[in-house]
Amino acid sequence: MVFKVLSGNGAQAEAARLARVQVIAAYPITPQTTIVEALAEMVASGELKAQYVKVESEHSALQVCLSASALGARTYSATSSQGLLLMHELLHWASGQRTPMVLGVVNRAVAPPWNIGADHADTMSQRDTGWIQFYPESNQEVLDTVLTAYRLVEDPEIRLPAMVTEDAFYLSHTFEPVDVPDPETVDRFLPPKDARAILRPGVVSRLGSFTGPDHYVGFRHQVAEAMDRVLPKLQEVESEYARRIGRVLGGPLVGYRTEDADAVLLTLGTTSTTARGVVDDLRSSGRKVGMAKLRVFRPFPVEAVRQLARTVGRIGVLDRSFTFGALGPAASEVRSALYGIPSPPSVTSFLSGIGGRDVGPQDLRRVFEALLVSEAPGPRWMDLETSGEVAAHG
Repeated sequence: MVFKVLSGNGAQAEAARLARVQVIAAYPITPQTTIVEALAEMVASGELKAQYVKVESEHSALQVCLSASALGARTYSATSSQGLLLMHELLHWASGQRTPMVLGVVNRAVAPPWNIGADHADTMSQRDTGWIQFYPESNQEVLDTVLTAYRLVEDPEIRLPAMVTEDAFYLSHTFEPVDVPDPETVDRFLPPKDARAILRPGVVSRLGSFTGPDHYVGFRHQVAEAMDRVLPKLQEVESEYARRIGRVLGGPLVGYRTEDADAVLLTLGTTSTTARGVVDDLRSSGRKVGMAKLRVFRPFPVEAVRQLARTVGRIGVLDRSFTFGALGPAASEVRSALYGIPSPPSVTSFLSGIGGRDVGPQDLRRVFEALLVSEAPGPRWMDLETSGEVAAHG
C-alpha cells in the first residue's frame, strides 16, 4: 500500500482504476468533473485499459454503462445534482435490468435557485429507484467503498447498481492522505467481472421488452429479494476486505459511544466527523450522548436501527435535505423502522447543512442540546433557527 494525497474525487478515480473498469461514460458537471478528468488522463496515458466514451448528456452516460454491462463489461460513471436527475428514467432501467455497476455521485443542491453546495436532495430523490446507496464520511472511505461496492454488486445473488456519494467540496475538492492498496491485492479481492453477459453478439435474445402484468410483478419481486440480500452479503464482502486490505468499514450503521447514551444522533456523510468530536466534548462535561453514522441508506438497515433503539431513549436524525413528508428522509426511515417495537425511543428530525451551509461544532452542539430536551418530532430547520429566520417545526 502507498499513501497518496487525494481529493474525494481523486479517490473515486483511483478506486475505478484499481477496479480495472473497462468502460467509462463521461459527462462533466460541477463538482463531479474532476473524477472523469482524472480517469481520462489515466486512459490516455495507458495506466488504465478502458474504453472512455464522451457523451452528450448524463442520460446517455448511464445508457452507455447499461449497454456495456449487458455485454459483460465492468462499467463506471459519475455525476451530480441535475445530472443525476436527468438520469432518473435510466436509474430504474439499471435496477430492473439488474446492472451491476457503480456510479459516483457528488451530492450537490438541486436547482432552483442554482447552488453547488453539499446537499443530499439529489440522491435522496432517487432513493426508490432500486439502487444501493452509500454515504461515506472521508476520502479514504470513498475509495474503500467503491472497491467493496463493485465486489458487492457483481455478486450473482445481488446484481444491482450502487451509488457511492461524496459531500460536495467537503470531500470532492478537499485533499487528505489516502491509503491506496496495491493493484495485486485489489485483484485478489476483486477478480475480473464474471464474463456472463445478458446479450451476446449473434445470439437472438431480448432485454427489457414488453411484459404483461402477470409476469411484471415477478421481475419487481426479484429486485426486492436481491435488495433484501444486500446487507448480509455486504457483511461478507467487508469482512473479506478487512482480511485482505486491513481496514474495517463497520457495516451499514457505525455507532460511537452509544452503549450508555441517553441520546444518540444519526448522521450521514461528513457531518459524522464533526459530530464525533462534539460527542467527546459533551461527554467530558458529563452529557451522556453518542452518534451513529448511517453509511448505507438503501437498503435501509432496519435491524441495526432497532438494535440501537433497545439501549437509548432519544434518537435524533440529521438530514442534509428536505422531503415533503412528516420528517426528513432519513428520519422518516428511522421512525418507520421503529414502528411497532415495544417502548420505542423518541425520534426527532433535524435539518441542517442544506445547500452547502457549514455544519460546525457549535451547530451540532445546539442539535444535541435540543435532542436532550425536545420531544417535538420536527422537522427542525436548524439553519433557519441559527440565522434568526422564522422556523417551521412541523
